[in-house]
Amino acid sequence: MFETVLIANRGEIAVRVIRTLRRMGIRSVAVYSDADAGARHVREAVTAVRLGPAPVLESYLSIPKVLEAAAATGAQAIHPGYGFLSENAGFAAACERAGVVFIGPPARAIEVMGDKISAKNTVTAFEVPVVPGIAKPGLSDDELVAAAGEIGYPVLIKPSAGGGGKGMHLVEDPAQLRPALATARREAASAFGDDTLFLERFVLRPRHIEVQVLADTQGNVVHLGERECSLQRRHQKVIEEAPSPLLDAATRDRIGTAACNTARSVDYVGAGTVEFIVSADRPDEFFFMEMNTRLQVEHPVTEAITGLDLVEWQLRVAAGEKLSFTQDDVTFTGHAVEARVYAEDPARGFLPTGGRVLAVHELTGGSARLDGGEAKLGPPHGPGPGVRVDSSLQEGTVVGSDYDPMLSKVIAHGSDRAQALARLDAALAGTAVFGVQTNVEFLRFLLADERVVAGDLDTELLDARSGDFTPVPAPDDVLAAGGLYRQWALSGRFRRDNARSAGETAPRSLWAAPSGWRIGAAAPVRTEMHTPLRTETVSVWGLPDAAQVQIGDGEIQSANAHVEGDQLIATVAGRQRRYLFAENDGQLWISDERGTWQLREAQESTVVRSAAGPRTAEIASPMPGTVIAVSADSESTVGEGDPVVVVEAMKMEHTLTAPISGRVQVLVAVGEQVKVDQVLARLIPEEETEEAKS
Repeated sequence: MFETVLIANRGEIAVRVIRTLRRMGIRSVAVYSDADAGARHVREAVTAVRLGPAPVLESYLSIPKVLEAAAATGAQAIHPGYGFLSENAGFAAACERAGVVFIGPPARAIEVMGDKISAKNTVTAFEVPVVPGIAKPGLSDDELVAAAGEIGYPVLIKPSAGGGGKGMHLVEDPAQLRPALATARREAASAFGDDTLFLERFVLRPRHIEVQVLADTQGNVVHLGERECSLQRRHQKVIEEAPSPLLDAATRDRIGTAACNTARSVDYVGAGTVEFIVSADRPDEFFFMEMNTRLQVEHPVTEAITGLDLVEWQLRVAAGEKLSFTQDDVTFTGHAVEARVYAEDPARGFLPTGGRVLAVHELTGGSARLDGGEAKLGPPHGPGPGVRVDSSLQEGTVVGSDYDPMLSKVIAHGSDRAQALARLDAALAGTAVFGVQTNVEFLRFLLADERVVAGDLDTELLDARSGDFTPVPAPDDVLAAGGLYRQWALSGRFRRDNARSAGETAPRSLWAAPSGWRIGAAAPVRTEMHTPLRTETVSVWGLPDAAQVQIGDGEIQSANAHVEGDQLIATVAGRQRRYLFAENDGQLWISDERGTWQLREAQESTVVRSAAGPRTAEIASPMPGTVIAVSADSESTVGEGDPVVVVEAMKMEHTLTAPISGRVQVLVAVGEQVKVDQVLARLIPEEETEEAKS
């Protein structure tokens, strides 16, 4: 077995690999960019090596730098995780030339399966069913149009290189095929440097089902069951489970055999995933889509139902060990479901978010351990029964726009599907990431959908339901808790001021700013609390241990509150609740089992009144990112809807347009890093401009 392994990745997968290496007594080496210098995977590894600046081409995708780090630390093997260099045939070959073991399949397997046309042709020879279509190198638009009639509409245009849904287009009308082909070629050339396309018949009500395979260097191949991955947003998986609620035992055996034959077609070694498409209306029919020649994000659900640690078996196979079990030895216990936690705002069209993590609350179960000499995952321990969390988060983590927005994965295992879903929902209810907006509330909304509960899934379901999602506005008791917290901070400030006069120091809090005093009747402390969906004036009379509180013009109610560590315990009208909270820069993050809310003193809205009287408009960034273009000169005149600033985040460009016509004042420059809701430009309407001239 290896003594030292380098992990050529970051985030939660690097932390997860380090966990298994630590258990096996193997020295772990992390690599990092400047943006990740303080990241959790760097802290948890035995040693860490800097690769370079934040851009991936200068750090995580630099093959020479990764190999130099391996040589400098004496690493005998490199685990690529997923993404980055994990499916790079050139990297696998470079490792071999450098005398370092690549913990993955041979370069040829990566190369064949990385090209969807060659992959389909290869597996067909091993009697693996493929979707009817046409897949040959160098097909012209004319050839594709001619073939579409024989394949039958609707057809799906797919690029031969790459993945992630880029360049894919569904065409139902023959008249739209040529324009769609032109668009797909441009997108494929831009994303992958290769505009080769092929066509497949589009399977109605498609479900995405994949099979985990494991193969050693002696030719032994087993499958570890299937995973249902149909809950996707724009071809990106969000919730996965094992086993699939669709397949019966006979189909499970057949699809598993097809997956093993796929692995044999390229002499596969290590852990891999074979992806199939299955019609919800004809679950006994399945068709090969592609093979992912690496560990998958959703591998924990397979580990939960099989008890196998897939990372450990990757290491053992790469070290030349033979699989210690056969297909007949593989058993499946219970059901597991995984949800991906992203830094994104579902209420803003799932735009990426970011910020500094103030505090993290995760209900986490057990971690990988050695049990009876076999690589297994132990039973969960801690506050979340049947729950496991694979996470990159820690207090102080800065979530920026340089990398993928996935922060963690929450996995729940139960005796059956209903119990697994219930445990996952409970775990998400206990998940709070203060300082960064996440999709946790949307995940719980999706898990409660009646079709999801029934297992009636398809790949269009999530996108269809996302438009129905509305975040829960801050309830009255949460607003009251915010006002009581401010009162507590105010009373604490007076004590801290006295402490400072005695030569002691104490932290300052923007929430402890006094609001005034007068002789006569007691005056309330009024705070105009702003949340994304609700703004109310919260009035509090008295000290926090014996107070009265009023929300807006509502009823005045008795209340009290105190703080215990990271919990705010507040009682309003006789009902007590415990809230997790964190405060930073005048903003209070507060959560309980119902959700997470951000409270701050209300500022001017995005449309404000100028000194001259008419209203002006502001353009604010909907997410953190980088200004890559300014389309209008400052002080120039623009029309409503004209582009003004372009912001890039998570490799996506977002053009921000003028909400009104008028004179624009640009407040940022190209290359500037901006925060969410930062004002980028102001628009002075035409009527104000005319008044100034007169």
